[in-house]
Amino acid sequence: MEQTNTKFLPVSKADMAERGWEEYDFLLITGDAYVDHPSFGSAIISRLLEREGYRVAILAQPDWRRPQSFTALGRPRLGVLISSGNIDSMVAHYTVAKKRRHDDAYSPGNRAGLRPDHAVVVYANRVREVFRDIPVIIGGLEASLRRFAHYDYWDDKVRRGVLFDSQADLLVYGMGERATKEIAARLASGTPVSDIRDVKGTAYIAKDPAECVYPKVEVASYEAVCADKRSYAEANMAEYREHDPIVGRAILQRHGGDLLVVNPPAMPLTTAELDAVAELPYVREPHPMYDALGGVPAIEEVRFSVAHNRGCFGACNFCSLAFHQGRIISARSHESVIREVTALTKHPGFKGYIHDVGGPTANFRRPACQKQMKAGLCKNRACLSPEACPNLDADHTDYLMLLRKLREIPGVKKVFIRSGIRYDFMMRDKSGEFCAELVKHHISGQLKVAPEHCVNGVLDYMGKPHIEVYEKFRHKYERLNQKYEKEQYLVPYLMSSHPGCTLEDAVRLAEWLNASGRQPEQVQDFYPTPGTLSTCMYYTGIDPRTMQQVFVPTDPHDKAMQRALMQWKRPEKRALVQEALRRAHREDLIGYGKGCLLRPNGGAPYAHRAGEKPAGRGKGGVGAKGRPSDRPDKRGKGDAPAGAGRPAPKRKAGWAAPKPKKNTRPGRGKKKL
Repeated sequence: MEQTNTKFLPVSKADMAERGWEEYDFLLITGDAYVDHPSFGSAIISRLLEREGYRVAILAQPDWRRPQSFTALGRPRLGVLISSGNIDSMVAHYTVAKKRRHDDAYSPGNRAGLRPDHAVVVYANRVREVFRDIPVIIGGLEASLRRFAHYDYWDDKVRRGVLFDSQADLLVYGMGERATKEIAARLASGTPVSDIRDVKGTAYIAKDPAECVYPKVEVASYEAVCADKRSYAEANMAEYREHDPIVGRAILQRHGGDLLVVNPPAMPLTTAELDAVAELPYVREPHPMYDALGGVPAIEEVRFSVAHNRGCFGACNFCSLAFHQGRIISARSHESVIREVTALTKHPGFKGYIHDVGGPTANFRRPACQKQMKAGLCKNRACLSPEACPNLDADHTDYLMLLRKLREIPGVKKVFIRSGIRYDFMMRDKSGEFCAELVKHHISGQLKVAPEHCVNGVLDYMGKPHIEVYEKFRHKYERLNQKYEKEQYLVPYLMSSHPGCTLEDAVRLAEWLNASGRQPEQVQDFYPTPGTLSTCMYYTGIDPRTMQQVFVPTDPHDKAMQRALMQWKRPEKRALVQEALRRAHREDLIGYGKGCLLRPNGGAPYAHRAGEKPAGRGKGGVGAKGRPSDRPDKRGKGDAPAGAGRPAPKRKAGWAAPKPKKNTRPGRGKKKL
């Protein structure tokens, strides 16, 4: 596809000159490379402003060490918009172990280090340094989740609301289209940024509570939440509950002599508005200036994918979505999605496969119940956990009809779903029609779902459904794969070291995996990110929903043991697993019995009864011709024989190590002298 700079928004003065611009209205600074695709928030906001008639220039990943990098495009007429990019800059830079990452999929050539730590703060301070009194508006995920005083895992302390450290005038939280349009219109009309105080979905710093025009509630001050963890938990819960565009109130939080004012959330976009945003004139590719640097890897996951919805009422406590996009669902029309997919079929790189038709949760296309749109979100219960609400509307008909239409588009061979699917929501659909068609048409080899753990007490802290729901779904998935003669894997995502998970719970998870014939190749440690309820538990040791104490694994060695238990077969994990079992007084799992995790002599036992298939065969779903739909583990020479529970065979006197077999392959014998 031929691309020229004129298809993208200007990234240099030469680009502006080519358009005949002597000045422009807004400078948008982003910590990501410039990718003009609707999966990138900066692309959405810049194209939205362009549609409103404003001139927008893009400054992607400026060198924050050099102030002149921020003046490369000159001073904008109306203001500067700043985002760290699609993810928090600290998550982009560091693993959960706080080790520096070596790559960054949102940067050219996968190169790390092209944005600073706490990018929103650093960028805003540089802009203040070079442009002085220009209006500065911060937004994106990093600003959104750090709008209140918040615990920062990487600094291991409570930080002020990001407006204070950034010196910005306004903060836009959530998806931001409504607020950004209104702010731009006010600035263009000559309204001083200091007078823009009533826009929903924004936050600002005030001196007097009377400046807030909405019904309001005040939470504990920054100083109070730093000094008292109970105050922090109470404030965090209030912030979560008021994140409701129907009935939510403004929240005030004092920081010294100043007052942080967070207005109520903006309403989600209507279907027509979401269609219009999705169909702005995106190039859908990274800017050509990155071609010589290896491109931008992040585009590969979304180039042939379509987002059909926003919001998530799943409300997992460790997920930032509920505090950013919100829990009310909005969805695009069938016609809009069909137009996008039809356009994708004309892309020269398209091979017939739509990689995803999803969003935060793929199978949500309507509010959880009609009550939400009138009375707001329930304050003291979740829609799906620990049990589904009786008022839940789990009808998949609309999504099913959309997928059927997409499958019929000429040039489309397969339509896959790779976004998260809530299996608990699917199980509430009495028709079962969507689950059947999912198995028949929309799985690319494996279906990834997220039970996260097997201990119901831990799942309650996570805000996840109980494990019995997953087991019912797993059995249903097995039956459907058998019925339609499919060989498709079921891959569960699991998490270690979440607040509330003890070492004993981690052992139970290992036992569950062992009995299921599973050992995950990858596991995830709980990662405390700003704003979530789970992060509040991690920092305070208090469940903010109940204000009860909760156990929190924070010691790195304890966390390493929990992680090792999920991969107990790996030789390098043996010492940690052995220590964990002894600490948990579960030495019964070290032996030759059918449920043992370790063998005393260093081997790995089978995890099955006599006559059963080896671990990894058939417990996660059987495919065509009885083939397993879980990836089988390789059977090693040190494994116990079938009929676990037998004592280890005694080594006979005089047994020698087996002689190596002679290499009889031609050309691979001894070298000729």
